[in-house]
Amino acid sequence: MTTAGEEMHTLVERLYPLCRSITGNGVRATLDIVGEYIPLQVHEVPTGTQVLDWTVPQEWNIEDAYIADSAGHRVVDFAASSLHVLGYSVPVSATMPLAELRAHLHTLPDHPTWVPYRTSYYQPRWGFCLAQETLDALPDGDYEVRVDSTLTDGHLTYAEHVVPGQVPDEVIVSCHVCHPSLANDNLAGIAVAVFLARALAERTPYYTYRFIFAPGTIGAITWLARNAERIERVKHGLVLACAGDAGSLTYKRSRRGDAEIDRVMRHVLLASDRPHHIAEFTPYGYDERQYCSPGFDLGVGSLSRTPYAGYPEYHTSADNPDFVTPQAMEDTLAVCREAFAVLDRNRRYVNLSPYGEPQLGRRGLYASLGGRSDAQQAQMAMLWVLSLADGEHGLLDVAERSGLPFDTVAAAADALHDAGLIKA
Repeated sequence: MTTAGEEMHTLVERLYPLCRSITGNGVRATLDIVGEYIPLQVHEVPTGTQVLDWTVPQEWNIEDAYIADSAGHRVVDFAASSLHVLGYSVPVSATMPLAELRAHLHTLPDHPTWVPYRTSYYQPRWGFCLAQETLDALPDGDYEVRVDSTLTDGHLTYAEHVVPGQVPDEVIVSCHVCHPSLANDNLAGIAVAVFLARALAERTPYYTYRFIFAPGTIGAITWLARNAERIERVKHGLVLACAGDAGSLTYKRSRRGDAEIDRVMRHVLLASDRPHHIAEFTPYGYDERQYCSPGFDLGVGSLSRTPYAGYPEYHTSADNPDFVTPQAMEDTLAVCREAFAVLDRNRRYVNLSPYGEPQLGRRGLYASLGGRSDAQQAQMAMLWVLSLADGEHGLLDVAERSGLPFDTVAAAADALHDAGLIKA
C-alpha cells in the first residue's frame, strides 16, 4: 500500500520539471496538477494592478533557451533544466565571444557540478546558469545565445483551497509556487499543504482552513491586498517551506512571538520528543514576513525542516527529488496535523460549579475512568480543567501548567462539558 509520504514524493516528481516563476504558464501548469488532488479557486490579477506598495509585473513566459558552440552543439540547454536560464530573462538572440558572454553566466565555483538558481524579476537582464565544470570546459570562440522568452501584459496567478469549518474564523496555510526545479524549496511544501488539506477534509474542523498557493512575496502581498477587508477573520496561520529534507524541524515564531500558533507549535514539538529548533521572528525569509507586517500583524509562523539557505543544496540543482524523502514529508505532515488538532480544540471554558470542587463521582465521572491505564492522569486533568475554567485560560494553558498531555486535557474537558459542569 502506498504511503502518504510516497504519494507526496510522486507529486514532487511530477511538478519538478516545470519552469515556474512569479507569473506565467509554469505557475498555471503547477496549479493544474495541484487541482487534480484538491479543488482550487484560481485567481488571475492583471499586470499593472496596484497591490499595497507593489505593482503586479508583466507576465513572463519562455519557450526555449540555449548557448550553442560554433558547431551548433548546445552546451547549455533550457530543455535539460529550467534552472539554466536566469529567471525573468528578457529575450535575446545574438552571437558573441566567450569573453563577452561570461558577464551573463552564473556558476557555483565551490560546487562545480551544481547549477545555481538565479532571478532578475524587477531589472531587465538576461543570463544563464550552468555548472562551473561546464564553463571551465568551454573553449574561447563565438557562441550563439538565444532566449526565446516574452514579457507582456498578462496576469499574476494564485489559487486558494478552503476546508470549511464549524466557524468562519480562519487558519491560513500558505506556500509559494514560484520556484522552478527545486524540490525542497518549495515543491515539498506544496505537497505537504495538499495532503494536509485532504486530511483536514476527512473531518469537520473547528476553524475554516484556507490554503494559499501563490508566488513568493508578490503573491502574498497580492492576496493581502485583495483580502484586506476580511483579514480580521484570520486568527492563525502557517507558512510551509523546505518541508522535505532530512534535517530536523524548525519552527519560526510569528512577529508577535506569543501568538497562539507559536504556543501550539512549541507544545506539539516538545511533546512529540522530535528533534527541533524554535527560531525567533526575523523580517526576512518566506511569506510569514508579509502576513506579519505591522499593518496586518497576523499570528502566522513558519514551519520548515532545514531553514532556507541552511543547507548547501539550497537554490541549486542539487535540490532535486532525490534530496527530499517520503519519510521527511510524512513527518512534516504529521506535525501539522498534530498542531492543528490542538489548535482546533484549544477552547476556553467556564466552570458552572465554581464554589468548591463539584462531586465528580455523583456524576459518574470517576466511574468512567475505571480500567483506564491513565485513570489517575485523567482524574487530575479533570481537576485542572475545573480549576482553570475561568473564561481566561484555554486548554493549552491547562496542559502547559499541569504538565499533562493535551489530548488527556481535551478528553477531560469533553467529559466535564457532557456532564454539564463547564461551558465554552
